[in-house]
Amino acid sequence: MRFKRFLVFGCGITVFVAVALTLLVYAITYHPRSVEPVTVHGGSNAPVLRMGQKLKIMTWNVQYLAGKEHVFWYETTAGYQGPVAERPSPADLARTRAEVARVIAEEKPDILLLQELDDGSKRTDYANQLAELQERLPPEYGTHVEAFYHRAKYVPHPRIQGAIGMKLAIVSKYRIKAALRHQLPLMPKDIFSRQFYFKRALLEARLPVEGGPDLVVMNTHFDAWTGGTDTSERQAQAVAQLLAQIDKEGSTWCLGGDFNILPPGPAYSRLPGSEQVELNRTNALSSLFELYQSVPGQEEASGGESARWFTHWRNRLPQPDRAYDFLFFPRRTAIGTHYVRQRDAGSSEFLRISDHFPVISEFTLPQ
Repeated sequence: MRFKRFLVFGCGITVFVAVALTLLVYAITYHPRSVEPVTVHGGSNAPVLRMGQKLKIMTWNVQYLAGKEHVFWYETTAGYQGPVAERPSPADLARTRAEVARVIAEEKPDILLLQELDDGSKRTDYANQLAELQERLPPEYGTHVEAFYHRAKYVPHPRIQGAIGMKLAIVSKYRIKAALRHQLPLMPKDIFSRQFYFKRALLEARLPVEGGPDLVVMNTHFDAWTGGTDTSERQAQAVAQLLAQIDKEGSTWCLGGDFNILPPGPAYSRLPGSEQVELNRTNALSSLFELYQSVPGQEEASGGESARWFTHWRNRLPQPDRAYDFLFFPRRTAIGTHYVRQRDAGSSEFLRISDHFPVISEFTLPQ
């Protein structure tokens, strides 16, 4: 009888601890809905777009303003022998913040898509990096929407042990009337790890156009290190379905971001085997390149001068070696001057900003 009571008591304690742990993990982690509205900040007096207007758009993964002075713990691979950093220093963050603001002010984009902005992360001293950037930009960049895609009050990983917050942002000189966050398919993980991992997303903003349909601007950041899984394919398919819906509306749109996927063509075979293992040989973006226009275009990103269009270089590597960042437009959209900003004239300071380069393009709204 005593043993039975002890067994019942032990089972009760086990169930209580399990339930308490489950509730705790749920309370400190992020659980977005599949589609949810996003608050539009500022810009009630911002100008409204006009039909036939020429615009300049820029997409940039700013690597949480960490700079390129370090190889961080999550970037190391087998055989790496160099120093490993836990986080950027306050000096790194201040210098990079100033440089990012400088480049944006020089490029003067009408619409700015930013990925990897920290907000509330221990590693970046809990700062709201978008707010810090806007303080250093001209006042016309006051309209924005944002969406988290990695968020937890505490991550028990031994190299983190603290809060994490990372978000997408769309900043506009023009009025934004509404925005949505779309949840993308998740990386396959065990049920515990999944709670603390990235919740990759697509951020959609609708900009009104006088006398015409809205301009739909989208910003995304796909999962990295997806080799051996179908994560990239599922995320690309979800985005393709959303674009098909917007096409049916007749709206003009632009999609940009860090896709962590190479362009179709020989780009995969050009990488060393140690880099190929992080990717799948089949290309998840093939359908987007076939259906829509891209910057850089497939021929630009895969042809003989592809190095001009490289957008990414790992902190552990000596130079850029791939294009991961793209802008996509419908076929009916007129694309103008476009380029990847890879350097500053007469200065090497630009190369210390991020492990990604900004992709920039002009385009014209239909009449």
